[in-house]
Amino acid sequence: MKKFLFAAALSLPFGSVAAETLTVYTYDSFVTDWGPGPQIKAAFEAECDCTLQFVSAGDGAALLARLRLEGARTEADVALGLDNSLVEQARDIGIFAPLAAAPEGLALPVAWEDDTFVPYDWGYLAFVYDNTKLSDVPDSFEALAASDLRIVIQDPRSSTPGLGLVLWVKAAYGEEAGAIWQGLSDNIVTVTKGWSGAYGMFLEGEADMVLSYTTSPAYHLIAEDDATKSAAQFSEGHYMQVEVAAKLVSSDQQALADEFLAFITTDAFQTVIPETNWMYPATGAAVPEGFSGMINPAPVSGALTISDANRKAAVEEWVRALSQ
Repeated sequence: MKKFLFAAALSLPFGSVAAETLTVYTYDSFVTDWGPGPQIKAAFEAECDCTLQFVSAGDGAALLARLRLEGARTEADVALGLDNSLVEQARDIGIFAPLAAAPEGLALPVAWEDDTFVPYDWGYLAFVYDNTKLSDVPDSFEALAASDLRIVIQDPRSSTPGLGLVLWVKAAYGEEAGAIWQGLSDNIVTVTKGWSGAYGMFLEGEADMVLSYTTSPAYHLIAEDDATKSAAQFSEGHYMQVEVAAKLVSSDQQALADEFLAFITTDAFQTVIPETNWMYPATGAAVPEGFSGMINPAPVSGALTISDANRKAAVEEWVRALSQ
């Protein structure tokens, strides 16, 4: 997802060499100084007598593309940062190994049963705006398309929020999704490769709204004491994103990867998520008081996981609509 961390970092530094090294591919914002990576690295290394190395591989969709390209040659032991819109595609590639044990303590708002992917956080996509500048807030995609508001979105071919948006529109409008995208085409200022670029443009005043998360305003409220950001609630419901991790079949650190995947659902990992990744934890871990003021939308109707064929069709429809 992303989450207020604009500095690019290829990997987190690590100290003295331990007996084993676990390499985790993830997305850019996870490994920055302000992201979850540093705290999670310290907490896991305190338990594992190992070195945890995070490697940035772009946004979630770019992460999967890199893993597909590297195949069995990849140095990754674990991938962290795919989401429910990509799990079926990821499963079909055949590079991920089954879990050694089912994750414990999950408290998602939906049932999650999967023998390969461990959820670590979740949230709803939403368009975020400055409530001191925008008073007539659209309450649907149709209202947004009918407005003259400028929006920034992410590319579904490289970004998990961007893919979630395409699937959101498709789930809400079905055969009319292409028409909705044609209506939105003149609202779109640009399409960025990932979340960070889009959110940065919004903060710099280059757009009225940006595709992000219902929890994004919590960052501004808690970290900056800034209550000027809000998320628009749409009548169609909102797309729920569940972010996941899995181990690679090709890893030579299977036992250590299993240990890390089990660690994901512990408080040592989950309590870091709300104020670094600005998403809801996948367990019942507490969230800061600032989260209580966020909108609580209904989920858009449709399956939680998406078949590869449906994903490809939705993205192709998006491309066609915006190229007309």
